[in-house]
Amino acid sequence: MSVVHPVLLRSAFLPHHSPPPPPASSSSSSLSFKPLTHTPRRSYPRIRALELDQNTVIAIAVGIASVAVGIGIPVFYESQIDSAAKRDNTQPCFPCNGTGAQKCRFCLGSGNVTVELGGGEKEVSRCINCDGVGSLTCTTCQGNGIQPRYLDRREFKDDD
Repeated sequence: MSVVHPVLLRSAFLPHHSPPPPPASSSSSSLSFKPLTHTPRRSYPRIRALELDQNTVIAIAVGIASVAVGIGIPVFYESQIDSAAKRDNTQPCFPCNGTGAQKCRFCLGSGNVTVELGGGEKEVSRCINCDGVGSLTCTTCQGNGIQPRYLDRREFKDDD
């Protein structure tokens, strides 16, 4: 007579069954097991919950938050740019106070530069920075007197 050994299938998707205990017998020399009869299950197998440690949960949460921030910030800036483009900009330029010109720093607005040569001798010449005008076009507003918006200050150059 042959001995039948049960075959146990283990899967994460199926509940774990322990083998049936061996029947109580008077002799310990012969071990025999009852064959397992498979009863059909009425429910579908279900996926068991994942076992995650705290570090894994934190890493997943940080990853999701990073993706959300990485998408949210550009969307926010785009909406701000669109709303700013719809508004008129009437704020006067800070460096030139809305005049469109700044006083020359070489001649201090006089148009002439005085150079002391020594021995009490002085030479007065026309300023080479402002060409004798005494003022320069404001570099912030490019002479229009209106304070540019932040993104309007950037110059886009084709470097190719």
